[in-house]
Amino acid sequence: MNASLLPTLADFPARSHDKLRYGDTDRQGHVNNAVFSTFLETGRVELLMGGATELADAGCNFVIARLELDFVSELFWPGQVDIGTRVLSIGRSSVRFEQALFQADRLVARAQTVVVQVNEATHRSQPFSPDTAARYAALQGSRRN
Repeated sequence: MNASLLPTLADFPARSHDKLRYGDTDRQGHVNNAVFSTFLETGRVELLMGGATELADAGCNFVIARLELDFVSELFWPGQVDIGTRVLSIGRSSVRFEQALFQADRLVARAQTVVVQVNEATHRSQPFSPDTAARYAALQGSRRN
């Protein structure tokens, strides 16, 4: 990978973090790869439900439809992991996120996730309202790669 093309935390309009716990480590002494998905969830949930405006239409929620995760480097305890999230594309009822995990400004993982807006009563996908689609568009951020 060309280092000049790798994302930095500043490339992501939504940022959060998690504390690394001793219990997150594996036999090799680094954070277990299964825990990376939990960190990505923190970033997505804070973006989708933790802001001033929830990013779901009334009567709707989200389900994850796809998660693609690339491990770039080891992650070590103790410390913190920084999580960057941005919107890559917006569909009729789904949104594709790009996320990255960093430790001390060092990229440790990249992911793309598709979530679908689902009507809570019917459990079927529901198209975004124009207002919701516009809120997602504002979260696209910059792309260097």
